[in-house]
Amino acid sequence: MQSRGAFCYVYVLGCPTPRGLVTYVGWTTDLERRLAEHNAGTGAKTTRGRAWTLLYAERYPTPREAMQREWRLKRDRAFRARLRG
Repeated sequence: MQSRGAFCYVYVLGCPTPRGLVTYVGWTTDLERRLAEHNAGTGAKTTRGRAWTLLYAERYPTPREAMQREWRLKRDRAFRARLRG
């Protein structure tokens, strides 16, 4: 059960590469900690070895809502392309 006052976040990270900006979508209860984990190489396997910056975040009251939004954002290529600029 989610503790009272705690929120979940859906986030989009970006990392510049020679081929353009790569994005990653995830969810967490602590944005700062999760970004630090990704940059330390202890985040998701696909984010290891890159320097990530936070491009976008949304806040949700429950993990279920955050996971549902994460699922939709991972499939929304147009939204991620707009974030790339």
